[in-house]
Amino acid sequence: MADPVAEKSGFLCMYMSNHPDTLVSYVRYWGKVTEHVVSAKMTAIDTKGMNLTYQTKGGATKEVRVTFDPPLSGYEEVKPRLMSMKADAEEELGMVPAPQITSFRFNKRMLHTGVLMAVLIYTTYAPSPDSPSYFPFFAPANTLRTIIPSWMLPFSWSLAVVLHGLESLYTLYLCKKHRTGFIVGAQYWLATLALGFPVFTDMRRQVQDARIESIMKGK
Repeated sequence: MADPVAEKSGFLCMYMSNHPDTLVSYVRYWGKVTEHVVSAKMTAIDTKGMNLTYQTKGGATKEVRVTFDPPLSGYEEVKPRLMSMKADAEEELGMVPAPQITSFRFNKRMLHTGVLMAVLIYTTYAPSPDSPSYFPFFAPANTLRTIIPSWMLPFSWSLAVVLHGLESLYTLYLCKKHRTGFIVGAQYWLATLALGFPVFTDMRRQVQDARIESIMKGK
């Protein structure tokens, strides 16, 4: 089967020749080139990656292959992927400031995790039938505790505490990097402690949206 991106490689290389700074950032960041790069050119692109030639300050011309992870599924993915790679490269190289996140954003995946955590709390702490605080509402939790292995609830709590704790540390790093401020940062940190990865993954998506928007405004 023909590669849909390789078929239009000539056009894409010609188009990218109008964005020399972007090509240099690809070489330096994605190509992991530590030399002083003064210019770069895209010579080929396909669904698996792109070939870039670059010139160093000393005048040498070299080539590097930058792979796409994951590979592109089609031609329509070229533009968003290259824009995303440009944003990541320029930010990490200090060519542009990291976008600022100024608000907490809720998404439905947080609700899904919240339901699972609520079930875990309900099952763990529901009073037994001989307790003065017992109500029929707690009957399913008591039934569930008799069905599952005795180690399952302690293991689930240990897993949640460890994973959510580590994820909250990563969220703190994102909050500092993207200058959320105390209130928004606290919202993201506490939400990650309670709900885990859906919180920081959505924050990363919000960052990426801000990067793309910034690139589009600068075009």
